[in-house]
Amino acid sequence: MTPPASSRPGDVQGIAFTLDGVDELTFARILRDVMHDATFGRPLQIQAQEPRPGLSARLTVAFRQQDRTRAVAAMQRLKTLLLRYGVQVDSVKVPEGGGLT
Repeated sequence: MTPPASSRPGDVQGIAFTLDGVDELTFARILRDVMHDATFGRPLQIQAQEPRPGLSARLTVAFRQQDRTRAVAAMQRLKTLLLRYGVQVDSVKVPEGGGLT
């Protein structure tokens, strides 16, 4: 993801979900649902790291500080989508201050 041109360094933050044990097909289905859900639309952005041998899948909801409330709502929606596929979230990192996690 490239930060929006109007954002300052450190202005972009992210809520990162690590999804251990998710196979490629399930990850593709989750990503499809995320990309078609208005909850995750602009100004939010989604970063996706597909599962690879030795690396867990990862989804990050990236946002600017002023969009934090919307990002938290998106985080809750993502948890619901993951439950639909029976995915256990192994870790969620929510930033306290500035910067992308």
